[in-house]
Amino acid sequence: MRVVQLKTNADTPRIRVNGSISERFEEVLTPEALQFVADLERRFGQRRKQLLGLRKDRQTRLNQGELPGFRLETREIRAADWRVKQAPSDLQDRRVEITGPVDRKQVINALNSGANCFIADFEDGHSPTWSATIEGQVNLFDAVRGTLTYTSPEGVSCTVSENSATLIVRPRGWHMEEAHLQVDGQPVSASLFDFGLFIFHNAYELLEQGSGPYLYLPKLESYIEAQLWADVFAYAEETLGLNHSSICCTVLIETILAAFEMDEILYTLRDYAVGLNCGQRDYIFSFIKRFHANPDWVLPDRDQITMASGFLQAHSHLLIKTCHRRGAHAMGGMTAKIPVKDDPAADADAMIKVRIDKEREAAAGHDGTRVAHPGLVQVAREVFDRLMPQPNQITRQLNDLEVTAEQLLALPEGGITAAGVESNIKAALHYLAAWLGGSGAVPINHLMEDAATAEIARSQLWQWIRYPKGVLEDGRQITFELVTEGVEKELEKILQEKGQATYDDGHYETAAKLLRDIIANDRFVEFLTLPAYQTLV
Repeated sequence: MRVVQLKTNADTPRIRVNGSISERFEEVLTPEALQFVADLERRFGQRRKQLLGLRKDRQTRLNQGELPGFRLETREIRAADWRVKQAPSDLQDRRVEITGPVDRKQVINALNSGANCFIADFEDGHSPTWSATIEGQVNLFDAVRGTLTYTSPEGVSCTVSENSATLIVRPRGWHMEEAHLQVDGQPVSASLFDFGLFIFHNAYELLEQGSGPYLYLPKLESYIEAQLWADVFAYAEETLGLNHSSICCTVLIETILAAFEMDEILYTLRDYAVGLNCGQRDYIFSFIKRFHANPDWVLPDRDQITMASGFLQAHSHLLIKTCHRRGAHAMGGMTAKIPVKDDPAADADAMIKVRIDKEREAAAGHDGTRVAHPGLVQVAREVFDRLMPQPNQITRQLNDLEVTAEQLLALPEGGITAAGVESNIKAALHYLAAWLGGSGAVPINHLMEDAATAEIARSQLWQWIRYPKGVLEDGRQITFELVTEGVEKELEKILQEKGQATYDDGHYETAAKLLRDIIANDRFVEFLTLPAYQTLV
């Protein structure tokens, strides 16, 4: 462990790195870069904590029966005519974006995938171990400079091709902290850490190449939280000597509360925002989380909640209408499906479902979509090439479309099955175990799952064991005992299939304890990754 101490004035305490620093790590954890991150934390860290406090206050009101709606105090923003900044040339055509982890091999594969953009994910698809996080920054540092290479254990080398995807970075959300960097004795915001290192090292390089520092902003709940990002961007540009509005961002609308403030979020970030994105799985999780105290708001099996569900349709339609009115890209959600190896029939069926989903997005008016695997890029591209031959369809206005608060809050219909309970146990347990082992994007049942799936799974289990509507189709009440029995059965199955050594090394017992504790806790845990991170570090 190395302690790095820096001073900005006579009475400033030290900046401390509580993690190992390898030779390559020193290239991104320079004193100047750490000082920049520390400056961000000192200037904006307290505001971040205040905003998290506002989330708690809002949750208290929701628990007492308040329902969200469109803000009266911002109705003039919604009514006025204004537009966001024009997207730069390499963000005009975003018909296919690929999201992936920031490890070296997968960064190369994503950049070479044929997608228009690559979203380098430090968030839901990332297990934030110290080594993985800093290696990710090193990998992006190399990718920006055209020096990223990878050699497999078998000696096969690969590099980034010339016509690679445009790089976009997704930092961690406002709720996360980076425990390995302390400023004035406190851990820094993970958002500011991820953003700060990336922008400090790469903004100039990207701008000189005709691109720029592009970001995806996750987990926002209000335009007030967007204002914090806008202020962070303005400060970073001024401090680093960048022209105003050099930074571009796309905001993931993946919380139910943000869905009511799309106009306000775009307006607040109008000097930086070039689009919004439908974050479907986190949106479902947010729906459960924010209304978890209402015994009538119990959702059916996870696989019964589709884009045909009313509240998800309303979310998508309002996002398209809002974005196109404001001159922004309306990006579709992510396809989690991955190719099915060694089963051509199952693979063909999966690809048909992907095409249907992408045809729905393109026909609705989305300007592009996301996939999680390079094997899906061409499938999605074929659909958008056919239905959207131009770079985007921002000029397609949906002025006659009305989306109401009631539609955004419409509960999906369906039942709860034993298979649904088992699926949630498996998804949460396997994902947690992989996350604790350093993997943030995990293939489960031919789907590339990230933290959002595990969040939905554990949230539904939490709800189902507490409320009268948590009843299986065969009439059995879902109880904590039934869930824990399911966890034990899944652990036994894993042990039999993988053997004792792999089982012991796979973090399954730790994951099971975390899952049981979170479900048993009468206080709904805000994010699964918060207690899991304490175990990780």
